[in-house]
Amino acid sequence: MKHHPPDSRCFTSVWDALQDTPQDAANMRLRAKLMRTLCETIRAWELPQKDTAMRLGITQPRLNNLINGKIDNFTLGELANLEMSLA
Repeated sequence: MKHHPPDSRCFTSVWDALQDTPQDAANMRLRAKLMRTLCETIRAWELPQKDTAMRLGITQPRLNNLINGKIDNFTLGELANLEMSLA
C-alpha cells in the first residue's frame, strides 16, 4: 500500500478548502458573514422567536434555520434581503 503525503496546501478560509471553486468559496464567505450579522442583531432584539420571525417577514421554522446556522438552507440573495429588512 502506498503512503500518500498529506495535502500541504494552505487556505485562507475554511470555505476555500471545502468548496470546489473560488467563486463558491466567496459565496459561502459572504453568506456566513451575513448569517453572523443577522444572528447578532436578532440576539440584541431579545424578542421571542415568533415576534422576531414576524419582524423579519419569515416563518418561525425559517428563523430557527437561520439561528442554528443552517447555511445551506439560504441563498446569498435571501440573506441579503433579510439584512436589508433590518434597516
